[in-house]
Amino acid sequence: GPDSVATEVLRHVHALHGAGADIICCTCSTIGGVAERVAGHLTVLRVGTVFRVGTVFRVDRPMARCAVRSGPRILVLAALESTLEPTRALIEEEAATRGTMVRIGMVTVPDAWRHFERGDLAAYTEAVAATARARRDEADAVVLAQASMAGSESLLADLGIPVLSSPRLAIAHAADLLGEDVLGESD
Repeated sequence: GPDSVATEVLRHVHALHGAGADIICCTCSTIGGVAERVAGHLTVLRVGTVFRVGTVFRVDRPMARCAVRSGPRILVLAALESTLEPTRALIEEEAATRGTMVRIGMVTVPDAWRHFERGDLAAYTEAVAATARARRDEADAVVLAQASMAGSESLLADLGIPVLSSPRLAIAHAADLLGEDVLGESD
């Protein structure tokens, strides 16, 4: 499982901090929790800089927070079954932090990973979008569990509920940690 790579993840986190990284984003949804756990004790001090949140975060944490705020019925779509459990656990953790109850539906998108492995990104994003459309009535928000699914977001702009993918939200979170407003949402 994901914990089997904890030592290797910690080695990489230390190397990145040693190279001067102030913020590290683990972009693998499956091992993101491991990255946060093993790096949780690290503190980076830079003269004149204070970070409001830990310096290591998983790419899907900002997305999970947004999903919990979007409503109690959350539909998680994944191309790989191995991503479902870590994503479910993360959403439940975020819901518990907010004192909110959620109902999480989890679906492995048929044939999606096969399309991705073949390099057919159009078929990949279409498969994800088709599954989201077919299950739309079950959810207040759709979570695209893998960063590679972000291309499906634009295909679902008319779905009528939030469709969340991790890349844009993770970049905004990292920028926020650095005091930047990349989404134009500051007051």
